[in-house]
Amino acid sequence: MINNMMYKTTGDVMQGFSREHTIPYLMESGDLAMGCAMSEATAPLLMSFGRVTDEPDQLAVMLYLSAGGCAEDQGREHELAALAAMYERKGNAAEDAMIRQKRAYALASKRYLKSWQHHNTYYGESGTGECPDFDDDLDEFIYLAGLLSGLQALNAEIQSTSSIGVPKNVGSIVARASSCLENDKWWGAPMALKATVWAMIPGAQPEGEDAFDRLAMTDRLGEDAGVRLSHVFHAIAATNKGDEAMVKSVVRRHAESLKEQPANAEWAFVDAMATNIIVSISDRLWVENTGHRTPLGQLGSFWDDQQKEVETMDLDGLL
Repeated sequence: MINNMMYKTTGDVMQGFSREHTIPYLMESGDLAMGCAMSEATAPLLMSFGRVTDEPDQLAVMLYLSAGGCAEDQGREHELAALAAMYERKGNAAEDAMIRQKRAYALASKRYLKSWQHHNTYYGESGTGECPDFDDDLDEFIYLAGLLSGLQALNAEIQSTSSIGVPKNVGSIVARASSCLENDKWWGAPMALKATVWAMIPGAQPEGEDAFDRLAMTDRLGEDAGVRLSHVFHAIAATNKGDEAMVKSVVRRHAESLKEQPANAEWAFVDAMATNIIVSISDRLWVENTGHRTPLGQLGSFWDDQQKEVETMDLDGLL
């Protein structure tokens, strides 16, 4: 009995501390690898307190979203290995890397789905027209994170070519639920989420709307705020459309913005996450076409860019 009371008290303290301090501290850091290691290592510990006190659903949204991102990162690495092997015409190595890629995406989808499920448990079923009463900004951010996890769960399931059990209508649910958040306040991300769904699901775009016009608008909001999450949605939608020129344009814009506008200090982790994904999108294009990734320090440039003509001095007159 005494043990149970101690466990419950410890669990409540751990949940409260994580929400009030650990998550905000992590969001101010730009170290994705450390955030990834933390979520994978501490998720079982923190989630196990649900056995002795209230289930930490809100915390779980962040833990499983981050852990899903770890697995997705591995999937991207395997994809680059497959593309490099194909460039070198090494069929067996390419096939092996693609199998590893699908396994990693299957794991990512399972983790994202858990995040989405905990999101719905905590906030109520999303997309019903009823918006939750948010307590504070962090409450709103975790709601946004949950919507992102739902979309990512579906995307990762498609990439894995496996059946993970992600509801197929999650995209339209996320699009509707994003209206519960102020677009200007959250760097254009809610509208970017919605526009990406419009761009990717046939018939989802309302009459009179243009998904890519909306994405261009949200890009500007993200750039001004120093949280460039909209660029990721824009690049994903352009990739899905098969528009390589647009993908390159988004990557260039992201690279340019990084030079002009520092990351928002409060949300540096989110901005770093966006840059990480943009780099991976650039890497995919580079590996497909050259066999290697984006050269260091050259994000925003591409192998087929026209070299600027260098002015040469006519030496004949000096001789």
